[in-house]
Amino acid sequence: MEQTWSIRLIRFAAIFGIIGTFLGSQMSGSMDYSMRPIHAHILLVGWLSVFAWGIFYKVYSIKYKKLVPIHSILGMLGALGMTAGMWMYNLNPFNLNETFVMVFFIVGGSLLLLAFLLFVPITFLINKQEN
Repeated sequence: MEQTWSIRLIRFAAIFGIIGTFLGSQMSGSMDYSMRPIHAHILLVGWLSVFAWGIFYKVYSIKYKKLVPIHSILGMLGALGMTAGMWMYNLNPFNLNETFVMVFFIVGGSLLLLAFLLFVPITFLINKQEN
């Protein structure tokens, strides 16, 4: 279970890494740094955090296997929702209703927060022979 979710998380993180570095290159080339907060969150949440979770699941075996997909899905949805919500909140490129955009942003951030909160007990629920 952990091995399957490990590679899924790492692949998901790799996509965020490409998006984040492309956005950084674009900002640098155009000398327009207005997307700095979005760029930073894409790399910190989507690349770094999700990648770290993937490596954790590669290294450790978890006692309660059902927590692994719950945490992974929450983390991926949260990273995607928060960064997309932040982008829409700052730019609103589709001219969506402001309330919808704010709720989208908040829900994404809340899912990400739940993933981080769930990860703490998961780190204590590893099989003892591996710690």
